[in-house]
Amino acid sequence: MTGYLGSYLTLGLLLLAGVAFFGIAFSANRLLRPARPADPVGKRATYECGLDPVGGDWAQVQIRYYVYAFFYVLFAVEAVFLFPWAVVFDRPGFGLVTVVEMAVFVGVLALGILYAWRKNVLRWS
Repeated sequence: MTGYLGSYLTLGLLLLAGVAFFGIAFSANRLLRPARPADPVGKRATYECGLDPVGGDWAQVQIRYYVYAFFYVLFAVEAVFLFPWAVVFDRPGFGLVTVVEMAVFVGVLALGILYAWRKNVLRWS
């Protein structure tokens, strides 16, 4: 079937095949899996790198670790944008415009780090 309705027929058949595959896969999983786990206590135990868990299940982590990790990821990703600029900068026709664009980009980054510094986010206390 070609034409306008042929596209919808193709889409409908593809959706039907997807739903059928989904149903068959989950039915096969239910039929082929074991009825009961071999070790019900071990199955529900906490897994820590193959070792038995030590201590309780509650641990507090300082927020400053996340803040430093966030800043690292932020500036590492932003530094990736400097490399294409450095490659294009030397080509003819990209002189002053690319310098101004990168100055705005680095200025926004500098404002972000200045804001974090002023709010004492970077102070390790």
